[in-house]
Amino acid sequence: MSRSLDWAALNARSPLLAALPGPARRLARQVELAKGARLFTSGDQPAAMYFVLSGEVHLVRHGRNGAGIVLQRAREGCLAEASLDHAAYHCDAVATAPSRVLALPMEPFRAALADEIFRARWMAHLARELRRVRTQAERMSLKSAQDRILHYIALEGEDGVLRLTRSRKDWAADLGLTHEALYRTLARMARSGRIRLDGPLIALAD
Repeated sequence: MSRSLDWAALNARSPLLAALPGPARRLARQVELAKGARLFTSGDQPAAMYFVLSGEVHLVRHGRNGAGIVLQRAREGCLAEASLDHAAYHCDAVATAPSRVLALPMEPFRAALADEIFRARWMAHLARELRRVRTQAERMSLKSAQDRILHYIALEGEDGVLRLTRSRKDWAADLGLTHEALYRTLARMARSGRIRLDGPLIALAD
């Protein structure tokens, strides 16, 4: 196994990595990315499956007008799972903060799927991602900022209380809002008694 990787810590943080067979582990490596660095670009042949350990990496596709559309925001976990059976990437992977990424070479990763336990955990991971994407699509279909905020608290919070583990600016991006719109809406909801704000805690009113 690679001396630079602490597999005991990786096993504890991810059931998927915990089940990764030895041959794939031995070929894994860690990639350090500065803010703004690209992990891969559109058109590259997928050489590895990536797992974000820290920081944040976005999948970005550029339209004809040059504007970027964010397809995935990975803060911890797998990135670009669909690349497993694609001949080339259709987007760029860009670090939006200093990041550490685990690179699992593609062929050993594909071979690892022959392992029953690892294959079951990979399928469970894909099922969770599908539910997350569907939830995000449902949230983005809501017209008002307030409805998106309430939807997020209800589904991502616990007993009507959401604890933000990142900045509100980052949360605004997840909601498809500008951070100014998010701040204004939160302030208005607090004044009207719909929510209570207490630092990183946002709670639905009783």
